[in-house]
Amino acid sequence: MASDLQAKKRLVEIIRDLCLAPSLDILMTLVGVAARELTHADGATFVLKEGDQCFYAHENAVAPLWKGQRFPLCSCICGWAINHKQAAIIEDVYSDARIPVEAYAPTFVKSLTVVPMRQNNPVGVIGVYWAERHQPLTEEVELLQVLADTTATVLDRLLGQEVPEEAETRSQLEALEHTNAKLRAEVLQRHTTEAELTRLSLTDGLTGLYNRRGFFLLANPKLLQARRQQQSVTVFFIDVDYLKPVNDHYGHKAGDWLILGSAASLHQTFREGDILARLGGDEFVVLAINCADGQEVVNRLKANAEIFAQDNDLPYPLSMSVGLAVSQGDGANPTLHQMVSQADATMYAQKQRRQQLNIAEIKASQRWGV
Repeated sequence: MASDLQAKKRLVEIIRDLCLAPSLDILMTLVGVAARELTHADGATFVLKEGDQCFYAHENAVAPLWKGQRFPLCSCICGWAINHKQAAIIEDVYSDARIPVEAYAPTFVKSLTVVPMRQNNPVGVIGVYWAERHQPLTEEVELLQVLADTTATVLDRLLGQEVPEEAETRSQLEALEHTNAKLRAEVLQRHTTEAELTRLSLTDGLTGLYNRRGFFLLANPKLLQARRQQQSVTVFFIDVDYLKPVNDHYGHKAGDWLILGSAASLHQTFREGDILARLGGDEFVVLAINCADGQEVVNRLKANAEIFAQDNDLPYPLSMSVGLAVSQGDGANPTLHQMVSQADATMYAQKQRRQQLNIAEIKASQRWGV
């Protein structure tokens, strides 16, 4: 009961912020943040009805979806909600006939709820998504519908479509807008901070690559999509050699250079569509679709690492051990975790055969000019 009361109090604050929104962009930003907050969702979208199409005007999500795209009303779940003037609550997007599965396969979305903005004559919908199977509470859907109905009213004002009796209210809102400018700025700052926290939660702070969480969140749907299209998938597991002795003898700044050099070499070697991540420490992983020759890619990676070491005058080697796991799309369906583990085991076997170097001797020879 206490949490329900708190949610309703928060909704009142949100409605106040929406009524003071000075532009469509700010309205959409506020709605995206509020929709996720009220439903504890991993993503939210703001969709406008444009003739016989749905325009995905704005999104607030852990990974990109369809912002800026348009789809026919008859081909998407948002269009269904507009045409039927009712909410769509879908716990499993892959088992509902209204969902175009091929459009959702590359995304993180497992469950969704969309509600029309004004049920009697919808001007669009607000949608929320979850990365794991989720059935929203009745109270959450009701809060989302109130948010959507309020948004429709504010949209009428912003788009100049208010009926005459709304003109006086609009004038009062404009007067309040000036005194509440600080409040709106704080709301936008809260949204900016949340977006930055989401980005940080998915990326590695040193290299800027995805971290473990970001890798599995994005690579899993890409693996499933490749299987549906019978494409091959290759997972590369990369371990940086000699990191500990370099840290011990040259310091952790030198070790950071090994990590950064490895990340730069990965960027130089792999394609834009491949998913690159640092799992932690000296371990990296890459998922690549339709990689014709994995060993040739490994050779290029090692060559690029040597080039980085030479260009940056590193006094110690930049060397990597690499293991591969390949799924040919021929019916064998190992999970992503299984493929990563297989590539890790292959890498470890290679690392055991690698010649050991005495970094202390390398450093001593440099010091005395031997």
